[in-house]
Order: sequence, then C-alpha cells, then structure tokens
Amino acid sequence: MHHPEFPVVTILSAVFLLFPLPWHWSAGNVSMLSMIFWLFLSNIIYAVDSIVWAGNVNEVAVLWCDITTKIIIGSNVALPAACLSICIHLEQLASVRQATQTQASKRRRQYFELGLCFGLPAFVMALHYTVQGHRFDIIEDFGCRPATYISWPSILLIWILPIILAVLTLGFAACAFMHFMRRRANFAHHLEGRSSLTTTRYMRLILMSIFEMAWGLAITCFALWFATLSYRPWTNWADVHSDWNRIDLYSIVFMPSFLLRDYIIVWWAVPISTWIFVLFFAFGHDAMEGYRAVGLWFQKHVLRRNVGKAGPTNSFSSKPSVR
Repeated sequence: MHHPEFPVVTILSAVFLLFPLPWHWSAGNVSMLSMIFWLFLSNIIYAVDSIVWAGNVNEVAVLWCDITTKIIIGSNVALPAACLSICIHLEQLASVRQATQTQASKRRRQYFELGLCFGLPAFVMALHYTVQGHRFDIIEDFGCRPATYISWPSILLIWILPIILAVLTLGFAACAFMHFMRRRANFAHHLEGRSSLTTTRYMRLILMSIFEMAWGLAITCFALWFATLSYRPWTNWADVHSDWNRIDLYSIVFMPSFLLRDYIIVWWAVPISTWIFVLFFAFGHDAMEGYRAVGLWFQKHVLRRNVGKAGPTNSFSSKPSVR
C-alpha cells in the first residue's frame, strides 16, 4: 500500500462526523444533516476504495463502482448546495424581511433545502450519463472514479455549477454578515422570535460556510484546470458513448509524477472539507454539553446507574439550538 494513511484518515473523518449528528437531527436541520450525510458517504467510499484497490487495479466490486461514482458526482454539488441553503437562511434571518418563524415557514424552508441539498445532486447524478464517456476508471490506491468526457457540456455540469453555487454562497454570507454589522448592538434581540440561534452560533454558521466554500472554490478551480488538460470537442452522442462499457485501469507505476500529485491533491478535498465542518461543530461549547447529556443518558438508561439530575442544558431530550 503506497498510501496507508488514506483509510485511516477517511474512517476517522467519518466517525467524527457522527458526533454532532444527534442535535442536528433533533432540530430538523436539513442543510446541516445533508452536509453530514454527503461527507460521511464520501469518506466511507474513499476508505473502502483505498483498501480494496491498495496496490492493484483489479476489476472487482463493479456494481459498487457504478453506484459510488455517481455518489461522488452528486457530492460535488451537494456540499456547496448545502452551504448555500444555510447562508440563504442566515441572510433571511438577519434581514427585516422575515417575521417571527412559524411551523409552516419552517416546513417550507425544509422542503426548499431538501430540494437543493438532495434533489439537485440527484438531478446532476442522472444528467452525468450524458457526459459519461465510459463506465468508470479504476486508479491504483484511489479506487473507482467517475469517467467524464471532458468537453464544454461536462465542464458546465461538473465544475461550473459547483463554482456558481460556491460564489452564490459567499455572496449570501457577505449579505448576512453586513446585516449583522448593521444590527450588532442589538443583534441577539433581533434574532428572538425568528430563530433559536444565538449570535455566536449565527457567526459560526457563517464562518463555516465561508471556509468551506473558499476551500471548495479553490479545489474545484484546480480540478477544472486539471480536467481541461484532457479537453476534447463535443462531437455527437454516438461518438461520446462509443464503447461505453469500457473500464479504464490506471497503475501508478506508469503514471507521470505530476498527474499522481494532482490526484492526491483532489483526493484530500473530502477529508479537509470534513475537518472544517468538524472543527466548527464537534468541539464547541454546545457539542460538549451534548456529549455530557449523552453520557448521562447512557449511564442512567443503559448502565442503570443513579446519576444526579441534569440541568436544563444537560437534558438529552432538550431541543438543540442550532437554528
């Protein structure tokens, strides 16, 4: 195995993503749950691939590759879409346009976020077939990766769309921050009745989105440049999809050093995106309170120990104040 760190990094990343899951689930926070979902899936896929294809390019687990290569395509759109939906909500909260939040408005927002965070990626996954030159690639140590016929339609679908979503996210984040600066003296009072967010949590969401999208924008632009090295003109459907069942195999022994370096850079995009998310939401004060609450619940209901009565913030059933 040339990269023994690959499965270790991705498995640990997937485990850490589960820490903030309970309170986001209880809050019905669709955007945050979708980020956990897509990042978790991507890390698991990368971990399995790095183990199965460590030091080889054997044509095994073909059905696995058919499924996971589509998920990889979807996750490239899902992460910026989730950050965009977060920043749209934050901008609306901080502006004067949104009145007190009701159950009906929350439900409408959840439907919108479901469409943006899951419907749009699913649509892109299905549309990817139009620019899929062959079944997939298998790269030694990296595993199976999507096969894309690099031309102007694929550039628009696979790379330009995430870039547009990232730019929109940064724009809404900037607007949300400007609203905050205008009302910073009484911002906490402004949020009352509109959300369970505090000023600290509001800023944490903005900063997480900015860091995620700045990193995502950089790596997507790099991947776009990398892809254009294999650019070919779009001819016709039959030509693009000729020999579609082909599986291309790439051994790193015959791979140029610059190409291997670029594959490694793109590979690290998922773990680093995961760490950004984890650093903002898995080790804060709210997270620590949540861990203590889970510990108390486990001791009381599983170990059957007589523990002291938890305060209001240490109740496992209390509603997390993420939004």
